[in-house]
Amino acid sequence: MKLKIEKLKASHPHQELVSAVGWNAFNELYSCSDDQTVCRWDMNGDAGGKVCDIDGYVTDMQWFPGASKSTVAGNDVFAASCSDGTFKIVSRGGRVEKSVEAHRGAAISVRWNADGTALATVGEDGALKVWGRNGMLRSTLEQRDAAVYCLAWGPDGDQVLFGSGKELFIKPVNPGSKTLRWKAHDGVVLRCDWSALNSTVISGGEDCRYKVWDCYGRLLYQSAPHDHVITAVTWNPGGEFFAVGTFNALFLCDKTGWACSKAKLDTGSVLNIAWTADGTQLAGAGGNGSVCFGSLVDHTLEWDKISATLTEGTRVKVRDIMSESIEDLDFRDRVVKMSLGFGFLVVVTSTQVCVYKETNWATPCMFDVKEVVTLVLQCRTCFLLVHGGGCQLYGYEGRQICTPKFAGMRPELITEQSAALSPDTLALIDRSTSKVVRFLDTAAGKAVGDEVTHALEVTDVRLSQTGSTPDRKLVFIDRNRDLFITPVLKAASYKLATMVDSVQWNDTTDMLAAMIDQRLVVWYYPNVVYVDRDLLSVTKHVKDGGFGKAPQLTYFNGARCTVRRIDGALISASVSAHVPLLYQHVLSNQWDRAIRLCRFVRDDALWACLAAMAVAAKDLNTADIAYAAIEEVEKVQFINAIKKVPTEEGRSAELCLFRRRPEEAEAILLQAGLLFRAIETNLRLFNWDRALELAVQHKTHVDTVIYFRNIYLAQASRVETNPRFTQYAQSVQVDEEQILTKVEQEKEKEAKRPGARRLK
Repeated sequence: MKLKIEKLKASHPHQELVSAVGWNAFNELYSCSDDQTVCRWDMNGDAGGKVCDIDGYVTDMQWFPGASKSTVAGNDVFAASCSDGTFKIVSRGGRVEKSVEAHRGAAISVRWNADGTALATVGEDGALKVWGRNGMLRSTLEQRDAAVYCLAWGPDGDQVLFGSGKELFIKPVNPGSKTLRWKAHDGVVLRCDWSALNSTVISGGEDCRYKVWDCYGRLLYQSAPHDHVITAVTWNPGGEFFAVGTFNALFLCDKTGWACSKAKLDTGSVLNIAWTADGTQLAGAGGNGSVCFGSLVDHTLEWDKISATLTEGTRVKVRDIMSESIEDLDFRDRVVKMSLGFGFLVVVTSTQVCVYKETNWATPCMFDVKEVVTLVLQCRTCFLLVHGGGCQLYGYEGRQICTPKFAGMRPELITEQSAALSPDTLALIDRSTSKVVRFLDTAAGKAVGDEVTHALEVTDVRLSQTGSTPDRKLVFIDRNRDLFITPVLKAASYKLATMVDSVQWNDTTDMLAAMIDQRLVVWYYPNVVYVDRDLLSVTKHVKDGGFGKAPQLTYFNGARCTVRRIDGALISASVSAHVPLLYQHVLSNQWDRAIRLCRFVRDDALWACLAAMAVAAKDLNTADIAYAAIEEVEKVQFINAIKKVPTEEGRSAELCLFRRRPEEAEAILLQAGLLFRAIETNLRLFNWDRALELAVQHKTHVDTVIYFRNIYLAQASRVETNPRFTQYAQSVQVDEEQILTKVEQEKEKEAKRPGARRLK
């Protein structure tokens, strides 16, 4: 990704430094200067003339949030803070609708909250004040001894970030709540911003550094010292990038902090930066009276053998590495979003969505969009479009499938980390609490499965891409950077790892990769957690590769992973190429080929994967061979014992016991009418109360339960203390010969059931 700066015009309308800039809903840029004028610009950087004069020197400005071309009358305004201590509400036409005395000394910065119901100002008097839309003072949140130079609202509008002196503060709006403060820079903090989408804070100061923080004040990234003071930092609306301004230079940085590109300017200090609503262009306020314009280009996506690069605002170059063919795709409007995966390229412009198939670049499927698309997510069968008004699921043929939603959903806060898509399920973090993950059906957009409720805030979710709905798994990372896995249909979370930076499912198999403590960890078969947890460590591959601090997984397809380091460098890493081949054989039900592959490779990890896959698929013969290969003798014996069970239901129940699911095993047996086997299963598990409960409930084998209970107590040299067993022992006659005869009769009865047979 690079920042392409448009050539500065030879003449510009401002005679003094430009202190603030801002884009409105009509993609017009307004600039405020120390010559006390407000000017209008178009997207090409051409000046549209003076809008109005302002009585005062503007220090900061921001347009009313969420405005669109259909904005309600009265909301198409911007707020401007002035050096005389006032802030003004100015209409698009240039009329000053309201001027409010706000601070003693200069009012330095002004910001609307997300829904436009309030705005906050800070000034040289050290005060942080919150005002109503009508200009009435609501509260003075903070009073500092030093001037406050910058502020930003929190994602939920219940906190305000501001900088005073060398420190940053997060002040809750509710009175009585504790203020979070930390030392941020070695010099005065001049600029800060807080992304609503990724909840990350950026700051710049007189120490010539910019820094990235989480919302708890923990440092995530610190730049090297620059030659000049950092005068502007602003998040891209999508939360994927941010821009940094300094003297005669503009930097485009990834959300993790590393600089994607540097643009040299001739504007003096860049005092203010503003992004368009779609995040494709920015403008910078120059200290010499000029305004610079930049656009994002050279954004490259890769999947399998295809790469797509945004070379210009309206052109995408597609390259097929295998055939060495190149296609240039031109669009009428500027490209806002791109997504490449599963054999399809989805390109979103400001007015249309174009869907290309990798085998046909000439005739895309196209349909119109009315709002700015903020996110595109793909899976094998469909893709998701997210915009401020909601989200829609589309098939690759362009047909809208459904509109997923739930009560309290905030589509404007949906990001790539808070949403995950698979062919049958959409997972979304409920941003009202951030501790709940909801599942929606991709066919109808309705709730499906059990929602996941976690003890801490969930920061990242991912869905597996292969298999059917019962096989679907979710992994998520919480605030402590712990990684958990859970089935979608029936939540049962299991902690896989700690200190996790990022996680990614494989596109074509059920392999799972994660960056953990600067190492690449790959679980060849994560479902082993719910099959045979003892094999989890055997089926895990750990690779050290100089990934550095906080690396991010960007791609995992086949046997290849791509990792981006904190300095922006891409590192390719590979895993065993035999694992995808094993998945291929298992999905095709070719167990003999899978066994031959494992015998050829002679890898315990591959044998362990096959053993777990065979148990999950109830293929006992393959499981027997695989467990024997890794010398799991006791499990081989158990599987051989399962083979001797005559009924299919009985074998399924025994496999449930093998997978540590006794409740499910009992349910299978009771549904099949195998009452004695259900009682016997509980006796084997020493679940005496449940065994007696079943016997009493069905009025059979009460004496059998008492008999085996007495044997257990005798072997343990203990006396009966359970009052229920004492009660029934007095009323039930226990005849050993008769009980053993009944047990044999039950076994013969089960063996004569229709379809009963023992496996060889």
